[in-house]
Amino acid sequence: MQLYHRRRDWLCRASALLGAALVAVSLAGCVGVDSAGSTNATQPVSPATADALPSWRDGTAKQTITKFVGDVTREGSPSFVAPAERIAVFDNDGTLWSEQPLYFQFLFMLDQVKAAAPSHPEWKSNPAFKALLAHDYPTLASHEKELLQLVAVANSGMSVDEYDKTIRDWLATARHPKFKRPYTELVYQPQLELLAYLRANGFKTFIVSGGTIEFMRPWAGKVYGIPPEQVIGSSQLVRYELRDGQPTLIRLPKIDFVDDGPGKPVGIYRNIGRKPILAFGNSDGDLQMLQYTASGSSPHLALLVHHDDAAREFAYDRQSKVGKLDKAWDEAVADGWTVVSMKDDWQTIYPVSKP
Repeated sequence: MQLYHRRRDWLCRASALLGAALVAVSLAGCVGVDSAGSTNATQPVSPATADALPSWRDGTAKQTITKFVGDVTREGSPSFVAPAERIAVFDNDGTLWSEQPLYFQFLFMLDQVKAAAPSHPEWKSNPAFKALLAHDYPTLASHEKELLQLVAVANSGMSVDEYDKTIRDWLATARHPKFKRPYTELVYQPQLELLAYLRANGFKTFIVSGGTIEFMRPWAGKVYGIPPEQVIGSSQLVRYELRDGQPTLIRLPKIDFVDDGPGKPVGIYRNIGRKPILAFGNSDGDLQMLQYTASGSSPHLALLVHHDDAAREFAYDRQSKVGKLDKAWDEAVADGWTVVSMKDDWQTIYPVSKP
């Protein structure tokens, strides 16, 4: 259960978030990516040619991005970076797709608790389970320990392939409570364009998220063009065993690694082995990843999404229980990082809805 106590901006949301953010539940395709998840186009796209970022307004943020890409990819430039070192890392929740009124993975995990209930009649006396069924989120928030025990049991014991299927099935049918669209359609169109633009200029793009790799890998290739091996996240322990004579990996109710806050630079080091030259986040959980990227004298670009568009998405920052942007915002201002205003810098938020 280490994850739930260390990542206050992810699954420790079970208390404060379920007491505040889940109350908001009552609130009344993708470009540059192929379905196979191809990620590494080699032909450079000059920032001065046809606009590769049409959903970005022509302001300071867009100009900063295109200038940086031009500088690090132009041979002979003092800031030139060899293709092998062009590493770009992106947070997922709130940076590549929405995260309100609750992180989408947590909504999935709560649904898993409900689905597992028939096999656990003892849960009927569990105060967290009773509150969950009654949608009594303030009471649910006061029973964090009991809730997390339910989540751990409901999302463990199956093989990794079985778990993968439950994620795919849930994403195929679940709909966002406000937008009534599949969660995988609530990705940000400007970011899809940016990912494609970076790859066209020789960058290798990675997700570095506090969410689990098990939840993101089944769909990140199709939606973002980022293959499973380039998804870095928190992870749950698995055990190898033979089931009916077949080699099988079984999920255990214990966290293996927490890829959030100070864990993000560690995850980058373990899985990439190179310091990124571009990092994009949206919350205090991304602070250390941005600090790590911005350290040293090598060319780098640190960016933050500011959710300030209540009309088209959500508006939140310093006081939010989900995706809190406070300390990272202060550091961005102090150190000259680029803060991207969703309201002012993005012409559109989501891809066109599929029929």
